[in-house]
Amino acid sequence: MNATMRRVVIGATAVSMALSIAACGKAGDSDKDSGSGSSGGSKSIGLLLPDSVTARYEKFDKPYFEAKVKELCSDCKVEYANAAADANKQAQQVSTMVTKGVKVIVISAQDSAAIKSSIKAAVDKGVKVVAYDRLAQGPVSAYVSFDNVKVGELQGQALLDAMGSKASPSANVVMINGDDADPNAAQFKQGAHKALDGKVKIAYEQSGLWKDTVAAEKMSAAITQLGAKNIAGVYSANDGMAGGIANTLKGAGISNTPLTGQDAELAAIQRIVAGTQSATVYKAYKPEADTAAEIAVALLQGKDVKSMATAEQTSGSGDKVPSKLLTPVSVTKANIKDTVVKDGLYTVAQICTAQYAAACKAAGLQ
Repeated sequence: MNATMRRVVIGATAVSMALSIAACGKAGDSDKDSGSGSSGGSKSIGLLLPDSVTARYEKFDKPYFEAKVKELCSDCKVEYANAAADANKQAQQVSTMVTKGVKVIVISAQDSAAIKSSIKAAVDKGVKVVAYDRLAQGPVSAYVSFDNVKVGELQGQALLDAMGSKASPSANVVMINGDDADPNAAQFKQGAHKALDGKVKIAYEQSGLWKDTVAAEKMSAAITQLGAKNIAGVYSANDGMAGGIANTLKGAGISNTPLTGQDAELAAIQRIVAGTQSATVYKAYKPEADTAAEIAVALLQGKDVKSMATAEQTSGSGDKVPSKLLTPVSVTKANIKDTVVKDGLYTVAQICTAQYAAACKAAGLQ
C-alpha cells in the first residue's frame, strides 16, 4: 500500500470512529434526559379520556394536563386520545400508545373492568399507568381523583337541604345513577344513600349511563310510575344527566322540584341560577389535572410516587393503589361567586348571558 492510500484509509477510519462516538454520545444523552433508560418515544406521556359528551374532559382536563406537563418537562410530548364512550376503542388506544413508544399512560377508564387486560399488557411492556378520575382495574402505579363517596354525600345532603320540610321518610325521591361500568358511580351512589336512606323514600332508582337522553327516559318512566305530583326530589349523579332530567320535568309541567348534579358544568350553574337545578358538586379540575401531570412526569423520570399519595385505594381487581384524593365542594346559588367564579372556572359574563341576566341579578351575581 502506498503512502497516499494509507492516508486515505486512516482518514476514513478516523471519520468512522468519530461518527460512532458521536452517535453513542447522543444515545446516552437521550437516555439520560428521559429518565426511563430507553430511547424512541421515551419522553411521551399518553392521556386517554373516556368521552367527549361530558364537557369537562376536553374543555378543562386535557388543556390543564398538557399545560402542566409542559411546565414540568418542556420537551415532553402528550399523546391524546378520546374513547368516545367506547370501551373497545379505548382498549385499542392503549395498544396504540404502547406501539408509539409512550412510557406513561394516564387513563380515565370508560370501563374500569374491561380495560384491565389492556393495562396489564402495557405494564408488561414497561409502561407505567396512572388511573385518572376513575380507578381502573389492573396494575396501575397511582390513582388521582376526588373522595367520591364524599361527592355522593354532598349530593344527597344538598337534595335534603333543597327539599327542606318536604324531606320525610315518606317523600318519594327518584335516583338516576351513573354508569355501573364506572367505579365512581358506585361510590357516588354509596355516598348518596348514606345521606338519604331513612330520611326519604327512594321510590325509583335506575342507571342513566352518564347520558342525558337515557336519564330523560328514566325520568319519564319514573313520572309515569309515581305520578307527577308524587315526586319530592330527584338525585342525578352528574350534571349532564341533570340537564336531560330538567327538560323532562319541564315537559311534564313539573316545577320547583329539587334536583342535584355534579361536575359544575356551565349549563348546570346556569340552571342553578335559574332555579331548575338545586345544586352541583365542584371538583376543581386544575388541581386534579396538575396532580396527574406531576405524577406522570415523576414516573417518566423513574421516581417513586408513593410519597405523593395521601391515601390507598383498592381497585375492583384487588390491587392496592397509592392515591391522591382531592376534596369536593357543594355548589348552590349562595356560593357560586365563592367557588367556580373565584377559581376562574367561569366568569360572571359566561354565566350571566342575556337569558339568565334577571336571575343573575336576583342571585347577586350582577
